[in-house]
Amino acid sequence: MHNAAPFSSPGLQIMASTSPIIQALEAETLRTDLPSYRVGDTVAVHYKIVEGDKMRTQVFKGVIIRRSNAGARSTITVRKTSFHVGVERTFMVHTPRLEKIELLSRGVVRRGRLFYLRNLRGKAARLRDERDR
Repeated sequence: MHNAAPFSSPGLQIMASTSPIIQALEAETLRTDLPSYRVGDTVAVHYKIVEGDKMRTQVFKGVIIRRSNAGARSTITVRKTSFHVGVERTFMVHTPRLEKIELLSRGVVRRGRLFYLRNLRGKAARLRDERDR
């Protein structure tokens, strides 16, 4: 039987040594002008889209159902109902295409992911507002 030494690989050591460099590069791209938001909040996301050679700002209003914090790769998923059809869109938070995020109302939720809203319709899909507490 061979010696049971802890697993080590040269590839893992290389990744560990480049991690501070990647973190330093990501720190330069992080945005600080965004409001504090969390899952359950209703937001209006102002996002720049390109149509041909023109660039315009499109507003997407909905409830944040998912939030992923991963440094410069952080995302939020916003859900709204448009003409009785549920629409979800995932936005990169620290991209230059994101113009701003407006916080419209704070929702009172007790979960980190609100995927159950996909199965609800009408009044059942509403969340309690923080002002109603």
